[in-house]
Amino acid sequence: MMDCKKALQETAGNIEAAIDAMRKSGVAKAARKAGRIAAEGTIVIERDAAGSQAVILEVNCETDFVARDENFQKFSSGLASAVLEQGNGSLDSLADLPLNGTEARSVEEARQELVTKLGENISIRRHARIRQSRGGTLGIYVHGIRIGVIVDLSTDNPVLAKDLAMHIAAANPLCVDERDVPRDVLEREREIQLAHAGQSGKPEHIIEKMVNGRVKKFIKENTLSGQAFVKDPDTSVAALLKANNAVVHGFIRYEVGEGLEKKEDNFAAEVMQQAGLSTE
Repeated sequence: MMDCKKALQETAGNIEAAIDAMRKSGVAKAARKAGRIAAEGTIVIERDAAGSQAVILEVNCETDFVARDENFQKFSSGLASAVLEQGNGSLDSLADLPLNGTEARSVEEARQELVTKLGENISIRRHARIRQSRGGTLGIYVHGIRIGVIVDLSTDNPVLAKDLAMHIAAANPLCVDERDVPRDVLEREREIQLAHAGQSGKPEHIIEKMVNGRVKKFIKENTLSGQAFVKDPDTSVAALLKANNAVVHGFIRYEVGEGLEKKEDNFAAEVMQQAGLSTE
């Protein structure tokens, strides 16, 4: 709508001229693709020169092919740099940032050009920033283009910080420790385990013990401190941190498309449907 308003203003209210202007700029084509599901994409992390802060962002497209395209990756990398240097935390505000801080194009103009060039809906889904704690280290790990992790470790130990980032990428903990587990997550898990245990026919006090034990196991398996360290399964992450006199103040883990509905194309069924044939 804002693009339409801008085009009308530039053409003094001439609708036909505004449509032509939008088509020439690629805005109209980009707008038609905006409703299509974009569940593929890339995760990019950018850290400042001092290593004191880093940003992580997810940029989505429709196919893995475009996700690996050089132009798409260049746009995503430039966007990460712009967010690190100028972003204020608001996703809406990114559209007006100059890409890379030097180009005449804004982020939104560059995105629309990319949509026109690559022929897919491209969207900036989310981003976050972590600042290093005093005397600490930021651990960063990117697995291919699909998973990215930033960890804020309390001590100056780059090797441990990187190992923890790799662990989080692989083990996908919900949070650092039991204190950080959302109440609604615990309540939902307790309800599930209560339903399962209730089918056992055991006395109520035994069922309560079973549920408590299973909830504790859930917490251990889904918190960073409770998990077994992926590089040494005989050692818990909590024990590893204690041995290094370190604390994890927080972490961010992004995975491409998590929580998004992904369209599954069945081209054979589409052809048969268009030909008026039954797919049953």
